[in-house]
Amino acid sequence: MEIAKQSKAWKKATLDKSADANGANESTESDNYPPLGSRGIEETLREARSHLLRIPPKLALANYKEQTPEQPVVLVDIRPEAQRKQEGSIEGALVVERNVLEWRFDPRSDSRHEVAGRYDLRVIVFCQEGYTSSLAAKSLQNLGLSNATDMEGGYRAWKEAGLPEKLD
Repeated sequence: MEIAKQSKAWKKATLDKSADANGANESTESDNYPPLGSRGIEETLREARSHLLRIPPKLALANYKEQTPEQPVVLVDIRPEAQRKQEGSIEGALVVERNVLEWRFDPRSDSRHEVAGRYDLRVIVFCQEGYTSSLAAKSLQNLGLSNATDMEGGYRAWKEAGLPEKLD
């Protein structure tokens, strides 16, 4: 019964908010304020980065080259296929698009990638410019992957640094 009342109230509120042809229901100034407790993307990004030890592309490459069986390192390209086709890619980097990243790297997930069976894995995430990758790396840390970070400047910075297009 309570759900039916809430549903009616929501429907009425939605109809009341919609503007009619005469503009009688125009939005008020208070409609333009963000909801209490919400955060904008800049604050969200700043908070995520406060937990990361972000690394420049040359250091990401050095980390990859210096990996050992005891401490593997994986570079993860989270960009969509269309962006990789347009901008280029790093052969040898693991491609895991952003929309499935957590499922592929959570050691508890039945959908995890074969490399992601351990919490101490060094995961270096990159996107095109280094914004989305910061949010993604923080999300991996939330799953328990404390060595997850992202590459400053993303793939664009990798290219500008003249780094190889193929990992050896």
